[in-house]
Amino acid sequence: MGRRFSPSLHMVLVLLGCSASLSTAMFAQRASPAGPRHDYEVAGSPVSASPVDKQIAAALQEVSAEKIKTNIETLVGFKNRNTTSSTENDLAPGTGVLAAADWLKSQLGGYSQACGGCLEIKEDSFVEQPLAGVAAYRSRIAKPTPIRNVYAVLRGSDPAAAQRMYLVTGHYDTRETDVMNTHDPAPGANDDSSGTAVSLEAARVMSRLKFPATLVFVCVAGEEQGLNGSRHLAKLAKEQGWQLEGVLNNDIVGGDTTPGDSLQDKSLVRVFSEGILPSAPHETIQQWLTLGMDNDTPSRQLAREVLAADRTYFAAVRPSGHAAASGHPKAFAAVMELRLDRFLRGGDHSSFSAEGFPAIRFTEWRENYNHQHQHVRVENGVEYGDLLKFDDFGYIAQVARLNIATLATLASSPGIPQNVRVVTTNLDNNTTLKWGSPSSASGAVRYQIVWRETTANDWQFATDAQKYGATSEKNMATLPISKDNVFFGVRACDEFGHCSQAVSPVPERR
Repeated sequence: MGRRFSPSLHMVLVLLGCSASLSTAMFAQRASPAGPRHDYEVAGSPVSASPVDKQIAAALQEVSAEKIKTNIETLVGFKNRNTTSSTENDLAPGTGVLAAADWLKSQLGGYSQACGGCLEIKEDSFVEQPLAGVAAYRSRIAKPTPIRNVYAVLRGSDPAAAQRMYLVTGHYDTRETDVMNTHDPAPGANDDSSGTAVSLEAARVMSRLKFPATLVFVCVAGEEQGLNGSRHLAKLAKEQGWQLEGVLNNDIVGGDTTPGDSLQDKSLVRVFSEGILPSAPHETIQQWLTLGMDNDTPSRQLAREVLAADRTYFAAVRPSGHAAASGHPKAFAAVMELRLDRFLRGGDHSSFSAEGFPAIRFTEWRENYNHQHQHVRVENGVEYGDLLKFDDFGYIAQVARLNIATLATLASSPGIPQNVRVVTTNLDNNTTLKWGSPSSASGAVRYQIVWRETTANDWQFATDAQKYGATSEKNMATLPISKDNVFFGVRACDEFGHCSQAVSPVPERR
C-alpha cells in the first residue's frame, strides 16, 4: 500500500486561489472580448436596415384601417360565403360566395378606374369535381361546384423586369362548424375576410405607383373545402410560365380581440414558410440535408425578406438611435416560424409552394378557435363565431403595410441571382462564391453577400461583394470566412438599396 498524500492547509489554499484566479481570468476573457474574435465577425458588418424608400414610406401612410373595416363589413354582409353555395339556387339576393366574387371584381375594377385603367382585372373560373373512388368519403365537394378566383394584375413598368411577378392573396370563402352548411351565418370576419382585405388594400394603395416587376392581387375561393381555388391558380401559373418570385398569403390576420385575453400580442405577426419540398428530387433532398440547408429554401429566404422590410419600415427607433420620423409606422415585428403551417391546419401558400414557387403565410400571433369555423351561438356563457367585433382593423392595417413594404421592395429589386455556387475544391478557411446575374435585370446591379452562424435563423452579417473581388464583369468573391461555420446567401440590389431575397449557394467542384 503506497504512502497517502496529505497536502497542507497552506497548499490547499494556494491551489484554490490559483484555480479561482485562473477561472476568473478565463471567464473575463470570454465575457469581455477585446473585439471580434471570429472570421465571420471580422469580414463584414452586422446586418442593418436598408435605406428608407420615400415612395414606399408614403404608400404605407396611405393604408386606411377605415377602408379595411368597410371592406370586411361588406364581405361579412354576404352572410355565408361557403364555396359550395355557388351550387345553391335558394339563397337570398346579394348573399353567398358568387355575390361576394361579383363585388370583389367590382371593387378591384374601381381601383383600376381610379388609376386610369392600370390594373388588369381577371378571373380564374372553373368547376371543381367531387373526388371519386375511395377518396369520395372525405370530399368537401359533393357535386360539380363553380369556383371563381378574382385577381388584378399591375404590370411592371420595366419591359424586362415585368416578367418577374410577386403575388399577394387571401381567401374570401368562409365556413361554420358544418363545412357543408351553405345557409346559416358564416361571417368569416377574421378567417379570411381579414386576409382578403389585405389583398384589396394592397391593390388600392399600390396601383397608384409604378414598380419594375409585376404585382398580382388575388382573392381566392375554395380554401375551406380543400385549397381548391389556390391549387387551380398555382397550377395555372405553372402551366403559363409565370415567373413568380414570391407569394404572400394572408390568412387569419384579424388580430383577434377577445375580452380578458391578456396573451394576444398586437405587435407581432407570424410568418410561416416551408422547408425542403417533399416533392423535390431525391438527390436534391439528400444534398440539402447533408449540407444542413433545410432552413435555406426559397420560401425561407422570402420570409427573411419580410424581416428585412420590417427592420426598415417598422422599427420604433432607427438604427442611428434617433426616434423614427413623424408618420413612420409604429413598431411591428414579423416572427419567422420554421414550419409550413400550424398544427392541424393548412393554407393557400402551400398550393404555390407545392408547385415550386416561394410562398409564405402571415397569421396573427394568437388565435382564438372559438372564433373560427364555428356555428354562431352563445353556449355556457361563451360566444362562438367569427364575428366582426373580434377584428382589430388597426392590426390588419399593420399587416397590410408589412405586405406592401415587402412587395414594393422586392418588385423594385433587380431580381434573384441565378446559379449561386460555393467552390469546394480545396480544404481551406476561405469561401469562394460564384453566381449569375438575375434573369431579367436591367440597369446596374450590385451584389450583397450575407451570412449567419449555423445556429442562427436570420442573416447576421453582410458585405458588398466588390470588397472581396467581384466586379461588373466577374460575379465571384472570395471571403476570409470558413464555409463550415456559417450559411451564406447572395442578394441582388439596385443603386437605391432595394434588394432581392437571398439565394444560398450549392457546392461546385472545379
